[in-house]
Amino acid sequence: MSAIAFDIPEEIQSVAEGLTAFLDAEVVARHQQHHELLSNARHTYDEDGRYVPEVVALIREVRMAAAEAGYYNMCVPENLGGAGLGKLAYYVCWHRAFHHCGPQNWLTVYAVSHWAFGPSPVLAKVTPKARDEILTDMLAGRTSMCFGLSEPGAGSDAAMLRTKAVPDGDGWRLSGRKIWTTNSPIADYCIVFAITDPEKAAARKGGISAFLVPTDAEGFEIESIIRMHGNVGGDEAQLVLEDVRVEPHQLVGDLHNGFGTALLGVSLGRIYNSARATGLARWSLELALEYTKTREAFGQTISDYQGVTFPLAESAMEVHAAHLMGLNAAALLDRGEPAIKELSMAKAYSVEVGARAIDRAIQTHGAMGFTNELGLSEAYKTVRVINVADGTNEILRRTIVHRMLGGDLAL
Repeated sequence: MSAIAFDIPEEIQSVAEGLTAFLDAEVVARHQQHHELLSNARHTYDEDGRYVPEVVALIREVRMAAAEAGYYNMCVPENLGGAGLGKLAYYVCWHRAFHHCGPQNWLTVYAVSHWAFGPSPVLAKVTPKARDEILTDMLAGRTSMCFGLSEPGAGSDAAMLRTKAVPDGDGWRLSGRKIWTTNSPIADYCIVFAITDPEKAAARKGGISAFLVPTDAEGFEIESIIRMHGNVGGDEAQLVLEDVRVEPHQLVGDLHNGFGTALLGVSLGRIYNSARATGLARWSLELALEYTKTREAFGQTISDYQGVTFPLAESAMEVHAAHLMGLNAAALLDRGEPAIKELSMAKAYSVEVGARAIDRAIQTHGAMGFTNELGLSEAYKTVRVINVADGTNEILRRTIVHRMLGGDLAL
């Protein structure tokens, strides 16, 4: 039974069902087979905080299996070699993946090409030479990339970045620092954003360009892994670029106009994180509801206590609304609408109510809610992080108000 009154296209529903079966066969099964490796951080990461080679191999296996099965590239534009299913399919399938797999089967994130890790519209404006060099292996899942936008002094205000590309013959030399660069420790390429015209950049009229850089290029260094939430390792890193040579064919899009590529990536990230938050929230609420049916206190199951169940009902209302908002924003984007306000609303609301739903699920379980075995604390950490990723909730509210003050009052 569906709580959604309007029809999701049959093609998308069919793909989502097929993806679910794929996740069971290729992701959940790997987690069961390699449980200690993938669930015990002391085995997952090395002393430097990076994934150990065995984990990197499993990640690559999932990407390649997903590419062969047709799921990895299903939302990649057709002109890049994908199926071109669009933003609604991207939202629906990511929502399904996280709802079905929860936080513990974390190899799920490699089953569909994430906009910043693999083939996506972000690569639409790479040069023909760059496309010939990288696209075949990336579409096959053999290689991956990362997105080098944020810097130590340039987070929500990405226009404040300091990395520079200085002309050098017919190319450039890149120098600067990047931070919060997800997937960079295992990526083969990085899209690096740098100032190419300081005057335009200072006036916020362009002057920023994007370059596709191999992570093994001379002068490109992963300085350190960023550890969060007390973890012994992670997939975020700080990068240092020192006089990295880039050739003309490594320019992505037009010179001085790379910020559009950055905004495209961030928009795709907002769809992904909206779906991720609502998917994990639904997973957690279902876990909590099942627990209330079996846990007894004072002679009856805790499902009989309104103090326990009403907060779950509250979150169910919120998550249902967030789910509808995400579907609507994705559908508007597929229609060619900018949906700037609607996508900002969907992302801000989804991650906030998602974190609240998971927190309530933890509370329902009592002390059990904090255990590693349940995965609720991992889900909470994930959704709490994405309250910041791809635009903080405060920045998104600023965007919403700016659009409305400019006359976009449709609600």
